[in-house]
Amino acid sequence: MRWFWIDRFTEFVRGRRARAVKAVTLAEEHLHDHYHGAPMMPTTLVLEGMAQTAGLLVADALDYRLQVVLAKVGGVRLDFEAVPGDTITYSAEIVELSAAGSVVRVTSRIGDRDHGEADLYYGHIESGTAVPRLFKRDEMMRWLDGLRIFDVAVNEDGTPVTRGLGPP
Repeated sequence: MRWFWIDRFTEFVRGRRARAVKAVTLAEEHLHDHYHGAPMMPTTLVLEGMAQTAGLLVADALDYRLQVVLAKVGGVRLDFEAVPGDTITYSAEIVELSAAGSVVRVTSRIGDRDHGEADLYYGHIESGTAVPRLFKRDEMMRWLDGLRIFDVAVNEDGTPVTRGLGPP
């Protein structure tokens, strides 16, 4: 994950739900490439923000033991374009979680308006010789720290999640 399409987490309940935000700014070059003279965030990048919010929620629920790979996007709907000045709020909730895969329902809002929704399906893969590890654990923890996940993350019982939990 070299490009982040979320800026920070505002809520994170381990194994249940997460909320993240993305500020859409005029300074982002990709906004100017979609339609000349009409800067907007491409819908594929909005969907990627949804997938990153949900994928990190699932990876954390699995203690980062398995690789979480987006396998299918189902029932996606985006009602209007995100434009400079908007702040997108992504809300992800785990619907189903097993060793083999998961389903996460993600919604987006811009201001006080419903913006979109999607059902995202993830496969969970064991690292090995045929499937290399996508991310090093230390690198992932630095990313999560940069997204301020540990400022808001709690376990289901409300106790704070601390940095570095889970096996290497």
